[in-house]
Amino acid sequence: MDGIHDLGGMHGFGPIIREENEPAFHHRWEAAVRAMQLSMVGRGIANVDEGRHAGERMNPADYLSSSYYEKWLDGMTRLLVEKNVVDPEELEKRTEFFLEHPEAMARDLLSVPPPEAARVIFNRMPGYPVREQTQPVRFMPGDRVVTANIHPTGHTRLPRYARGKHGVIHHFHGIHVFPDTNAHNLGENPQPLYNVEFESVELWGPQGDPNGKLYLDLWESYLESA
Repeated sequence: MDGIHDLGGMHGFGPIIREENEPAFHHRWEAAVRAMQLSMVGRGIANVDEGRHAGERMNPADYLSSSYYEKWLDGMTRLLVEKNVVDPEELEKRTEFFLEHPEAMARDLLSVPPPEAARVIFNRMPGYPVREQTQPVRFMPGDRVVTANIHPTGHTRLPRYARGKHGVIHHFHGIHVFPDTNAHNLGENPQPLYNVEFESVELWGPQGDPNGKLYLDLWESYLESA
């Protein structure tokens, strides 16, 4: 859907400040949020695409003022309440308690696996998005395509700035779960996923870098032959 989360190409947010040797987590609570997300998906409570869409429904002002893992926590909280896993009244009471007693300490957090181990865990979890190819694909590397110009009310992985734009198929990733339906429990509907190359000026117009390119991973139903 079109929302504050779809920031690509928007102006006025200042430069992106990169942190040298940035750690995976800056605070222990961030590691706990990551563990909660892995547990939620691994237990089949919600899939990854549901989680993304839950974060997209965050209050716009809160979204802009929140950190990466704060957005994750907000989305997971919304999902757990919607799925009746967490009681909203109990959640409110716990929130009030910690606001009134900021010195209160949660129990020790479980150790977080290194990135390589985390990837193995994620790949083995239910809902990992790669599926078997059972039919021919429409496009091959080098094919020219144009993206759909859509404005869905639900979740989509086709960013606003790349709609109705011409590009070239760069790579075929295989068959992947389609997030636009999976986010709403409308079925996995797996389809081909491509890496598409776009010229910078095609996306940004005369202000784009004439020598620049941008690569997006896009599902087949977003694309038509150009």
